[in-house]
Amino acid sequence: LHDRLRYMATYLEDVLADRLPANNQILYNMQTVMNLLPNLNVEALVKSMLTKTNDMHLVIYLSALIRSVIALHDLVNNKIKYSDGASEKKDKKADKDKKGDADKKGDGKDGSKKDAAASSGQEESKSKD
Repeated sequence: LHDRLRYMATYLEDVLADRLPANNQILYNMQTVMNLLPNLNVEALVKSMLTKTNDMHLVIYLSALIRSVIALHDLVNNKIKYSDGASEKKDKKADKDKKGDADKKGDGKDGSKKDAAASSGQEESKSKD
């Protein structure tokens, strides 16, 4: 577009300097093109363009804000998910350690029965020998 406008300006300068003959059809088309351009100095048009531009910027801003909120929400959900999983693993490991300690000490009812069964099995093997 810029090149075409520059070409038109060059043509008009050449016509004014009598380097080229004036072609009425070309001049008529150039005048039609210039008349179809909007007048950007009208206050209503300027206000309308600013309003539309502001509306588009508002939509862009809101979409970026919503995208950020969703990303933060996902981040918090992942943090909760993985921290709960880690705490559950620690709880299970602690429970296993407690059960293992209880079995070794023989403090619980199950532990004493196992110890009694083990000792009676040892006694039977000794008596057979």
